[in-house]
Amino acid sequence: MPPDPSFAPTQLAARAAYLLRGNDLGVMTTAAPLLYPHMWSWDAAFVAIGLAPLSVERAVVELDTLLSAQWGNGMIPHIVFANGVDGYFPGPARWATSALAEHAPRTRHTSGITQPPVHAIAVQRILDRAKTRGRSTRAVAEAFLDRRWDDLVRWHRWLAECRDLRGHGRVTLYHGWESGMDNSPRWDSAYANVVPGTVPEYQREDNKINTDATQRPSDLEYDRYLWLLEEMKAARYDDELLAKTMSFAVEDVFVSAIFSVACTVLAEIGEDYKRSPADVRDLYRWAEKFRAGVVDATDERTGAARDFDVRADRWVATETVAQFAPLLCGGLPHDKERALLKLLEGPRFCSHPDLRYALIPTTSPVSRDFRPREYWRGPVWPVTTWLFSWCFARRGWSERSLALRQEGLRQASDGTFAEYYEPFTGEPLGSMQQSWTAAAVLDWLG
Repeated sequence: MPPDPSFAPTQLAARAAYLLRGNDLGVMTTAAPLLYPHMWSWDAAFVAIGLAPLSVERAVVELDTLLSAQWGNGMIPHIVFANGVDGYFPGPARWATSALAEHAPRTRHTSGITQPPVHAIAVQRILDRAKTRGRSTRAVAEAFLDRRWDDLVRWHRWLAECRDLRGHGRVTLYHGWESGMDNSPRWDSAYANVVPGTVPEYQREDNKINTDATQRPSDLEYDRYLWLLEEMKAARYDDELLAKTMSFAVEDVFVSAIFSVACTVLAEIGEDYKRSPADVRDLYRWAEKFRAGVVDATDERTGAARDFDVRADRWVATETVAQFAPLLCGGLPHDKERALLKLLEGPRFCSHPDLRYALIPTTSPVSRDFRPREYWRGPVWPVTTWLFSWCFARRGWSERSLALRQEGLRQASDGTFAEYYEPFTGEPLGSMQQSWTAAAVLDWLG
């Protein structure tokens, strides 16, 4: 294969840093300046990871801003809205959380749902970067931990206690948006059982920015998304009522795997920095429980993980990136793990002969649900590549981790910092100048 026309690593790092500075609103970073002009929860964690090699102090500000919008029950909301910024739907008025939700903050406008709990990973990366700096930088990072430790534990406690409805060690979602993988084939059957009532009139903003309909969810999908929002509002975002009334309730195996890893990471930080032994014990207990929940959700033969549709009372098996959840958190017997790695590295995923880069497409190219240009139904997302590369390194799979990093950097070397990429051509798709794509690059090059 001929070499890509690309930026040298130092040029690419400089462009990524320039992008993050350009997307900086002062105390928060927009996920992307046009399509996503506010702060998204898991984006913010990755942004902090990318900011840490540039400025530990600024990375700390990012997480402080996010945690300042944490709900009283412990939930970190999936959007923190920037003051005075329009151009995104559904905005604060549609969510109406401060008017309806008992636990919503009164000083910040937020959405009423959550997103994957990757934040402990960001805290660890910040602390690791701070160790290589001067005393004052280390003091900033440690002061952040002192200030926010209880908030981080409350966040994990809320997920473990309020979102594990049946005690199975799997996080229950009430909206596909909570997974971060909005329109993944994983949610098709669950959404098919969501029958929208009268949805208040709305005007989408996303398809004004990205006018290529093949890249975005359909209007019917949006009707379902917004009907679920109306159901949440009717329940006033109350945890107990949501569990009883939501049309959509799915145990997400991928979020559960991330949660298990995050609990372990936060517990290790707690040990290193002499936090409450009771907190550390709880975190390790949750890590083990949710690791077991992920393993219990796997196919006996292949080791592939499945989601569980609570409303339909059935497993949902799809050929998506989510089936590799056990590779993030571990726990599979050796033979099943080997089979799952073979599936990941084989022709149904990373070794498919038509792929431009040997990276993980969000949906298998041989699946009938595969759409190479459509959001989470096929494209390759750099942030997903980063997550697998980081988890593989943590698990001691250094060669696999390095291979993903190298291919991820080759893909990103076009300098667009796209939200996602067409898996066969490498065409940058979605929003350009995406903060978390730049952040992944900065951490890889850091």
